Amino acid sequence: MLAYQTVPVTPFQQNCSIVWCGATRQAAVIDPGGELPRIEAAARELGVELAQIWLTHAHIDHAGGAGELARRLGLPIVGPHPGDQFWIDGLAEQSRMFGFPAAEPFTPARWLADGDTVTVGRETLAVRHCPGHTPGHVVFHAPGAKRAFVGDVLFAGSIGRTDFPGGNHAQLIASIRERLWPMGDDTVFIPGHGPESSFGAERRFNPFVRG
Repeated sequence: MLAYQTVPVTPFQQNCSIVWCGATRQAAVIDPGGELPRIEAAARELGVELAQIWLTHAHIDHAGGAGELARRLGLPIVGPHPGDQFWIDGLAEQSRMFGFPAAEPFTPARWLADGDTVTVGRETLAVRHCPGHTPGHVVFHAPGAKRAFVGDVLFAGSIGRTDFPGGNHAQLIASIRERLWPMGDDTVFIPGHGPESSFGAERRFNPFVRG
């Protein structure tokens, strides 16, 4: 059974998620944007072994700690889609711009594409490419658990920003309607910031994408 715990990190209160296989206790950390001691302490308290890093996209608050964590623990970085290479290349500049600690450069061990899967222990999640917030943004979907880790594509009552380089509002709306909604109204999503919600609730009430 897939389980997870969310650990808000960085001054942006980004929802880093530790996801793990209940049978093996092997875990992946999604979007370790910073405050790595907090993330590692949470993993120890949960009694899970961090084995991979998964990135939804490469904005600093989501990817800023990935390089250091990968180097120190010997973990592979999986994702995002190659469309975010320019954001990875610019992590040092992002660090300076937003006052974050200097981000270590990295190269993903594996890029992701729409239709791929990622596996932790005995649990497999589907990958959907959902551009719009960034060109290379991906989402991780666990159909059995009815959970989706959507980064900054969709929020409770809002949607991701599209005013950063490479953002595209029409593309974002299409990603939500064509890639997220088919996952089912009863799927609960964990956004990059703020509280969880369900796709059904957002279809009914979110002013940006309802209807």
